[in-house]
Amino acid sequence: MGAPQRDRVLRAISDDGAFRVITVESTETTRGAIDAQRVKGTLAGIFAELLTGSVLVRETMAPDLRVQAILQAEDQKSRMVADAQPDATTRGLVQLAGGNSERFDLGEGARLQVARTLHNGALHQGVIAVPESGSISAAFMTYMQESEQTVTMISVGSHMAGGEIVAAGGYLVQLLPELSEDVLAIMTERLKDFENIEPLLAQGKATAEYLLTETLYGMPYARVAEREVRFGCTCSPTRLAASLATLPKADIESMLADGKMLDIECDFCRKKYEFSPEQLRGLLSSN
Repeated sequence: MGAPQRDRVLRAISDDGAFRVITVESTETTRGAIDAQRVKGTLAGIFAELLTGSVLVRETMAPDLRVQAILQAEDQKSRMVADAQPDATTRGLVQLAGGNSERFDLGEGARLQVARTLHNGALHQGVIAVPESGSISAAFMTYMQESEQTVTMISVGSHMAGGEIVAAGGYLVQLLPELSEDVLAIMTERLKDFENIEPLLAQGKATAEYLLTETLYGMPYARVAEREVRFGCTCSPTRLAASLATLPKADIESMLADGKMLDIECDFCRKKYEFSPEQLRGLLSSN
């Protein structure tokens, strides 16, 4: 068996200036995050779609900046986080209330919050109610309409087999100012065939290339960007030490009490770090 195909994002604009189209293959990216969070089945599918949607939003609204999407279940306690970074890495977090390992209900009370960094360092945030359908695609479309005031069609999906992710991906079509009613009607009719991309994922057809060429079939367009995306984490010993340094002095002294190594596991990627008593004492001097 050969090496797994790398995930990638493609971006294009139609020559008439009517549409911006972004497509993504996210299979390996979502697998990495799912494996790190140890989720399976329906939970894994929802998580994969959230991760994929966050990549699409980053690519269209802040391709060189950070986008974080937080999906809160209807119980107001369980949540999933997708963190799409400017270096094209994406990571995620799943936190389930009450030891629940199988349910993540998206009924009444479920919310999607999206935050993205602006070039001036400020943060733009929007929170929307997840539509009654419980669709992650519909939730991201509602966010784009209500918070970004941009008419956008989004479809994200995942195909599962044996409780594992086999394929994941999606597309985003954004309407631009030069759009005419006739062209809109053509695109609307075309996207009916791709409203749910899970059948394409099951057939192994929903690659970034296929989605791009089929979405813009018959329309001259220019491909404006292509880049790989992958699972990755921003954790490091330096970052964790900086976080520990913000703890109250009494908490650090408590960690030093037994004179043993402090073991810390990153919640996002499960990488383990060790801090010696000497390192902890160093934090006290800077606290």
